[in-house]
Amino acid sequence: MNKQSKQNYHNHKKYTPLYHFVLASIAPIGLIASVVYAFLEAFSFMSILLLGVWISVMILVVLVRQFATKLQDRIIRQEENFRHFILTNKRLDARLTLQQIIALRFAEDEAFPALCVKAAETGMHPDEIKKSVRSWRADHLRV
Repeated sequence: MNKQSKQNYHNHKKYTPLYHFVLASIAPIGLIASVVYAFLEAFSFMSILLLGVWISVMILVVLVRQFATKLQDRIIRQEENFRHFILTNKRLDARLTLQQIIALRFAEDEAFPALCVKAAETGMHPDEIKKSVRSWRADHLRV
């Protein structure tokens, strides 16, 4: 997505083509092919070695994504808690879930505190929170 493009509910999701489409497609195909090869070669040393390599690749593909998103989630929670403190002189409501906080990051400063209260009191679903944001605060730096 172009940094100048206006972000909104419909276009806020980010995909990295090299990861999401290329690597995430090649890794399972390689794993399946190595399993087939292991059976065809009657579990020869080379086929087992190749299978081990592809299992490792699959584990790395999954972990790389999990580590990046977990770190990003922690950073978002801290940023939004700090932003709420700056705007209201109070910490975020403890009833807010991480997914709600992640959705709240798209709200502009003027609407953010009130939307936080509404989300905490009503238990709004993260998708509802995003849809209720009128003035979208873009996030082009996420992973």
